[in-house]
Parts: sequence; C-alpha cells; structure tokens
Amino acid sequence: MKIAMVGSGYVGLVSGACFADFGHDVVCIDKDEAKIQRLLDGVMPIYEPGLAELVAANVKAGRLQFSTDLASAIEGAQAIFIAVGTPSRRGDGHADLSYVNAVAQELGEHLRNPAVIVTKSTVPVGTGDAVERIISESGTAVKFSVVSNPEFLREGAAIGDFKRPDRIVIGAEDEWARGVMREVYRPLFLNRAPILFTSRRSSELIKYAANAFLATKITFINEMADLCEKVGADVQDVSRGIGLDGRIGSKFLHAGPGYGGSCFPKDTLALLKTAEDFSSPVRLVEAVVKVNDSRKRAMGRKVIEALGGEARGKRVALLGLTFKPNTDDMRDAPSIAIAQTLLDAGADVVAYDPEGMAAAAEIMPDVEMAENTYAAIKGADAIVLVTEWDAFRAIDLGRVKQLANAPVLVDLRNVYDPDELRAAGFAYSSIGRP
Repeated sequence: MKIAMVGSGYVGLVSGACFADFGHDVVCIDKDEAKIQRLLDGVMPIYEPGLAELVAANVKAGRLQFSTDLASAIEGAQAIFIAVGTPSRRGDGHADLSYVNAVAQELGEHLRNPAVIVTKSTVPVGTGDAVERIISESGTAVKFSVVSNPEFLREGAAIGDFKRPDRIVIGAEDEWARGVMREVYRPLFLNRAPILFTSRRSSELIKYAANAFLATKITFINEMADLCEKVGADVQDVSRGIGLDGRIGSKFLHAGPGYGGSCFPKDTLALLKTAEDFSSPVRLVEAVVKVNDSRKRAMGRKVIEALGGEARGKRVALLGLTFKPNTDDMRDAPSIAIAQTLLDAGADVVAYDPEGMAAAAEIMPDVEMAENTYAAIKGADAIVLVTEWDAFRAIDLGRVKQLANAPVLVDLRNVYDPDELRAAGFAYSSIGRP
C-alpha cells in the first residue's frame, strides 16, 4: 500500500519509518525544504533512539522517500496521514489547528484518487468534521473519508511503542475507511495488537482523556510526595503499595519535579478549552494543570533550601535538562522553571544534558552549558539531578566531592539511595523521602 505522511516531525517521521519497515511504500512530506534535505542526507531532525538506522534501512530498500511536493507525493496513495503540529494557541490554550486546516485545504485541491485521510495529529473533538468540510469545499470530486487515528508514542521509546502498541484506536464513520485502515495496520495483526474502532469524535477524545489521566497520576503522586516529606513517610513505598493494586497500576507513579514535554502540557490545556467550549468543565484536570505549574518553581525553591536558604552568588549545577531521558525535547521541561527560579534568586546556573543542550541554550541564554557531567559539577555549591539519564545514575561520588565546592546533592528523581549518599558525606535531599 502507498501511504503519504504529511508532516515529517516527531510523529510523522517515526510513523512513516515504521510503516515503511512493515513493507508499505511511504512518502514523508514537509514544507520545510531544509528539513527534507537533511533527511535526504540522512540527518535526523530529532533525537530518537534507533530512528536514524530505521530511516536509513528503509530509504536504502526503496520503501521510504521524502518530498516537499504534496501534490505529486499523494498521487496514488490510499491512505494520507496528517501529522503536523498542533501547539497550544497563544492566549487561550486551545490547540492551534492552522497547520491541520492548511493541509486539508491543500488535499482538497490536489486529491485525484480515492483515499482515506487520517488525522494522526492530536486534535480536539470535532476536528475531523472540520477537515472533512474543508476538503469537500476545496473542490475535490473523488471519494474520500476522514479518519481519526491518534498516536500514543513515548519519546525515547517511540519505535517500540509503534511496533508493539497497547492498542490502535481508529475513529471511522464508514466501512470502506475501516477496511483501508485494517490493511494499513495488517502487519501488526501478528502481534495481536488490539484495534479499537470507534466513532471519529470518540477517537479524538480518547487521546486527550488518556494524556489527562496520566498527567493526573503524576500530579497525584507528586502531592503525596509532599505529604510524605511532612509526615516522615517514603513516597517510593507509598507508590509501590498503591501501584500493586491492579485497579491502579504502578506506571506514572514516580514522584518528581512535574510533567513536561510535547504532549501533557498542551493536551491538558486543550482538553480544558474543549470542556469550556461545550460547557462541561473538567475541574480535576484544571487542578492538575495548576498544581503541576506551581510544582516546577517549587523545585527551584527546594534547591535554595538545600543551599541554606540563600542562593545569591552560589553556583548550582543542573544534571539533565530535557523533560525526560532519551530525547532532546525541551518543551515545558521542569528544568526551565527550576533554572529561572535559581537565576531570579541570584544563583549562577551551569548545566549539562547528553542530548538537549542545543535546544536548551536557545531557551536558557543565562545558563552556562558545560561540556560534560564533571565539568558542570566543578565548583558547584549544589548539584541538582533533574533528568534521570543513565549517564547520571552512577556518577563517581568521590570525584564529585573533589570537584564540587560543597557536597550538596538534590535528587529530584530519587535515583540515589539516601543512606549511601549520607554515608559518603553528602548533604542529600530527594523527593518524598525522609
């Protein structure tokens, strides 16, 4: 089957490469000529483990191509995916659908053969209806159907998530579209990946509801961590104790500095806006957003407390900047608010991240970027573990004590054992532990 993937960012590129690896003929399309040229040269626009190798293998096999010409790229495609960005709209938090609408307009003008149009982008309820209307009004005379097929990819584990999904959600309004989508995902039948067919609007809401629920679990355990610190309990014991309950589950119950990234912040805001538009407020999600936003700054204050309550003139080393390990994504990363809180308090902030430094340097111009872990630690009055990269899980504590100005470690991911760190002579603080 020929598949066209409009949008060659994180979702489009990963999805396109995986579909090609299944044996489909895929063309990834993007208006950014520089991005397409880099892809043609084998240079990935994002960091995702295994992606460069997957793309190279399928380009070599002739199953994966890249183009800036939508009209020619969609010719003969039976399924055309829309995988462009839907960032939060400035001012009101609603998802910005301008890119999706522009693609729909262009598809209506250039569609010459029957095709299923698939919204892979995360979009609010009712977007499929709008896409259908735009294409119809743009002049196409050929048969088409609009389907919702949300992605559930975790940055850093996207290829595995695509090839071994928990579920595949498809919102389709007619049997022809369902048949095409079965053929698209037929290679996954051997993995017995459950395919859930729903209405288009249900599919659109499933994506937002899933992310809002996961964001709620993260925020819940973070608040429990705060309570644990007050009462002398251990949040890791609490997390395990409730996570072993099959009705709750252990995933997303790891206390930390708050959620960030490309999905949870914008999707919770978009869900709030949708709920407001339909006069059906979601108060729980409202609280989640508010608590998470305040938590990031609170982590900066936690570091100041570890410095003895005064940060002015102190040098603070941040280990990890991206919102999670195994990605270069800095969008809404907790490190941004933490660094700003420290800078506002008069601290000098230095940081190191294995993959996120280029993006971070643009966002944090007042933060010094170090060459490596130990260069960041040198002369530091406090060391803050912000992102749990593997490279930070076994740092040489003896070397750290020699390089740092003071053996103060604030572990915002609970990577280290408190007893071990204190025995090594560190003033150690973590999240939700005595």
